[in-house]
Amino acid sequence: MSSDATALHPIERSILKALAQREQASLEGLAGAAGLSADQARRGVEWLKFKCLITVSESSTFVVSLDAEGKDAAQFGLPERRLVRAVREGKDTMAKVLASGMLRTDEVNAAVAGARRNQWIKFGDGGTITPTQASQSPEELALARLARASADESHLTDQEKAGLALLKKRPGYIATSEQKKTRISITDAGRAILPTIEAEKAQERRLSPDIITSGRWKNVELSTLDVEAPAPAVFAGRRHPLVDIIEEIKEIFVGLGFSEIDGPIVQSGFWNFDALFTPQDHPAREMQDTFYISGQRQAIPASKEQIARVSAVHKGGWGGWDSKEAGRLVLRTHTTPVTLQHLASQSPESARLFSIGRVFRNEKVSYKHLVEFHQVEGVATAPRASLRDLMGLQKEFYARMGIKKVKFWPTFFPYTEPSLQSMVYNDKLEKWVELFGMGIFRPEVTKPLGIKNPVLAWGGGLERIAMLRFGLDDVRDLYGNKLSWLRSVPRCQL
Repeated sequence: MSSDATALHPIERSILKALAQREQASLEGLAGAAGLSADQARRGVEWLKFKCLITVSESSTFVVSLDAEGKDAAQFGLPERRLVRAVREGKDTMAKVLASGMLRTDEVNAAVAGARRNQWIKFGDGGTITPTQASQSPEELALARLARASADESHLTDQEKAGLALLKKRPGYIATSEQKKTRISITDAGRAILPTIEAEKAQERRLSPDIITSGRWKNVELSTLDVEAPAPAVFAGRRHPLVDIIEEIKEIFVGLGFSEIDGPIVQSGFWNFDALFTPQDHPAREMQDTFYISGQRQAIPASKEQIARVSAVHKGGWGGWDSKEAGRLVLRTHTTPVTLQHLASQSPESARLFSIGRVFRNEKVSYKHLVEFHQVEGVATAPRASLRDLMGLQKEFYARMGIKKVKFWPTFFPYTEPSLQSMVYNDKLEKWVELFGMGIFRPEVTKPLGIKNPVLAWGGGLERIAMLRFGLDDVRDLYGNKLSWLRSVPRCQL
């Protein structure tokens, strides 16, 4: 770290000059002597401390003062003193003392204990009380001292300290506060560069419009900039890391010639299940797996021909179909109904489409399951589209995500045939991880909707990609809003 005088900021020079005239200084005193604001002085002290040109020491003192009960005692007397005063006035029993109002019932125990400890009273037969010589107690000495002003404990006399210790045992009598003092002194290295600083010309800290317009800039020497000086950490506003991944995936799809589509979150059972050849008694359609809009149904948002063809496929394949079940409203369990409606309405000869949106599953929240998450889905259709084309698209998609090791396993999905499961190799975990499902839409899905060409489809949870990218073991960490993690995620992933 540079300690050259030419690399010092004018604030640092001012502080060193002020310290040259004194052995030690407080931060407030230093700011006044150097003509700086408190914030400037604090900043300059940190810079100089980092460069080992000054030393900073901190000390703590404990200041005691009277609390609410202590202030009352200082004004009206301690309970034991008021007890003695009442006895001297002729109230020779505790009943008479209480009746006089000079002592409260809740003060009796403390008054008797204090008076006996100081040997101020004696109890006789029948509970009579007689006073003795009542010299000033240590507690009263401490009260008198603190009634004048708060005090550092170390500055009290031995008797006052003893009284203070007894008063601290009484609730509400003493308040204690810690006061920290900062003492700043110059080091030998700082003194060594003082002659250079004092010989320098006065420098301007910043270039202002007045310096430029007046022409003074020609003769002004501006202060140098120390690029090694520590800078404060700045946490600027930024997008959530998950949003960054969504934008990255969108760019990849667009680069592969895909167009984005979107649709409503609330879907009918017809498009969410029936059009995808999912039987109406399938377990996935139960309340345990799907969020239904309570008591809501609507006319099926499809043409009469589409409804007739889909119902015919269900009756031929599953033995029955109910229009009321198809009209129930659900929070979509996947984004495929949006894709399917687009294909059914547009009937493209060839197309590449993708969608990224929120989907909902009625599942128990765990380290790998959420009730609401994002699904990414891509479809491609062409007259001679094949499974080999789908595998090639998948590999290219993963390659652009930075995933090189990919393989496919045969599996089963309700509305695709053949179906595959993509597996990617995670170097950190050193194992293969399931990612997206993929396949070709079944004829039972495409033909009733008038879709003639094969439709290649793949998709899955976007949060799973995010977990692999960020090395997370719990999907809930993505939504925990933990600032330390959010700030640690770099904007660009390498």
